[in-house]
Order: sequence, then C-alpha cells, then structure tokens
Amino acid sequence: MSGRLELLQTLTGHEDRIWSLSWNPSGTLLASCSGDKTIRLWGKEGDQWVCKTILEDGHQRTIRSVDWSPNGMYLASASFDATVCIWDKTSGEFECNATLEGHENEVKSVAYSPSGSLIATCGRDKSVWVWEVQEDDEYECASVLHSHSQDVKRVTWHPHKEILASCSYDDTIKLYKEDDDDWSCFDTLEGHESTVWAISFDKTGDRMVSCSDDKTLRIWQCYEPGNEEGVPTHGSDPKWKTVCVLSGYHDRTVYDVHWSFVIDAIATSSGDDCIRIFQQDPSVGDKNQPTFHQVAVQRKAHSQDVNGVKWHPKESGLLASCSDDGTINMWRFIPQD
Repeated sequence: MSGRLELLQTLTGHEDRIWSLSWNPSGTLLASCSGDKTIRLWGKEGDQWVCKTILEDGHQRTIRSVDWSPNGMYLASASFDATVCIWDKTSGEFECNATLEGHENEVKSVAYSPSGSLIATCGRDKSVWVWEVQEDDEYECASVLHSHSQDVKRVTWHPHKEILASCSYDDTIKLYKEDDDDWSCFDTLEGHESTVWAISFDKTGDRMVSCSDDKTLRIWQCYEPGNEEGVPTHGSDPKWKTVCVLSGYHDRTVYDVHWSFVIDAIATSSGDDCIRIFQQDPSVGDKNQPTFHQVAVQRKAHSQDVNGVKWHPKESGLLASCSDDGTINMWRFIPQD
C-alpha cells in the first residue's frame, strides 16, 4: 500500500440510492442521478460543494445514468422508464428539450461520443443504440445493435475515436465501429466469468479496464494490424487482449471502474462498501505483461454498496463516489511520498 483516500465532504439531498455520477468537461459541475427520479447538479462555493440545481419531471422511474456532452451544454439521462432525456442549457437553465424513445424497457447507460455528434444507449432489452445528434435538437437513430445475448449494463466511447464499447450480463465486452452506413461489432472480449458491470478506457485509448460480478478487474491492450507482438488481427480492425487480471481484492461484485486521465490511476467501487485505487508498477515496462498494484483502499467508504466512482477531469486526485446510502462522498487520493 502506498497511498490513502482522505474524505473531504459528504453531499446529501437525494432521497433514494444514487446510481451514477458524471463530471462536466471543465469539472465545475458534478451530475448525480437517483432512484428518487431526480438529477442533482453540484458546484463549488468556496471550498464546499453544494447542490446548485435539481432537475425533475423528466423521468417517471429511476434514473440510472447521466453523461455530459463534450461542450458541457447538454446532459443526457437514461431511465428505467425506457427513455433518455436530453437536458439543454442553451437558454440559461437546464430544460429537457428532447426525449429519445425506442428501448423496450430499462435504459441502463448513456454516453456521448468525443465529438458530441453521437450518443450511445443500452438497456435491459439486450440492445445498444447509436443516435446521431442533428441540428435544432433533433436526434435520429443511426443503428440498433443486437450483439449481446443479455442485459447490457454500460456503454462508453473510446476517448479519441468513434469506437464504442459495451459490457453485459452475458459476461462479454463488445466493440463497435461505423461500417458503411451502419454500425457493426468488430471484436468480442471474453474472459470474465460473470456479469461485466463497467468499462473505462485510459487516456491513450490503447488500454481499457473492466470490472465484474466475478470480483476481478481485467486490463485489456489494443493490438493494431501488423503489431510487432504477432497478435492475429482481422482485416483493418485491431484485436484486444487481456494483459493483466487483478483478483483477490474485492470481496463482492465490482460495480464501477474509472481510469483517471490526470494521474493514470484506476478507481473501483463495490458491493463490499469499499473504494480501491490501483496503479501500474512503473518498474515493469512491458505493455504486454504489466503489473498493477492496489495503492489505496477505503473500507466502509459508504454505509452501503458503492455504485459509482468518477475521477475529476482536471484536478489531480479528486474523486467522487455514490452509494445505495443516498450520499456522494468527495475524496482526495494522496499518494505516499
């Protein structure tokens, strides 16, 4: 162990469990969503985080996921009511100006592409949808993908390319790209032995971490065609392979994982009420066999399951977590000197 998490503040206000968090691109606002059917936007006043806005009346059931557009002017929310709301700030106050419909039941995750021109959604109906963001707040479905055989838990975009990743109750991760006028799955990542709950790319986009109901994390490496390691690829598509498995840390399901672009550290949250921080051992330089170590653990980070963790996009070591206990905790990761 070579670091610790310091609790800075606990944010209260939600009246039910909090499922998900999302920082806006500048890090000035944190969005949280809850079983109480509301979204709260938190901002800093002095050295304290306070609730600035409550967004309500957009959804009829639990809000499961929120994500900001790259320009910070829009917030998308996905709900168990089978819809996605697009909240627009262009008039000054956030208002729901569009509702995306099509999923048969619970929508579990929503994510904006790096360009802001695409939105991905996924749900219990086993499908992944790609939506095109058009002018005048119009949204058109570009593709419906049925690659998974079970409930799809999460969608996330590559940080630099229009490549989409999804993970599922079917224990797999799928990668998609645009193919002519449609989207197609070009790689299926297998290895987890139970539900894959979340995935997160590193800042280069060449690596990805996944977390699972099997209590492990997997680090995946991207191998482009013609790679010097001799990893077989198909056509012009890269191949992703597991290069490291982290096991023996969490006692229960790992619900969320987030790879910091600022400090290159991985945070996890779990049903064991713990938050754990992992970093790569710098003395092992081989990208094909990296070694990652737990550098901090916060036991009883919340009084119930920790559902989400999100690193601040700008400020080094600032981490937000949310829980079934209805609170958000703000942490500072302090590495050991």
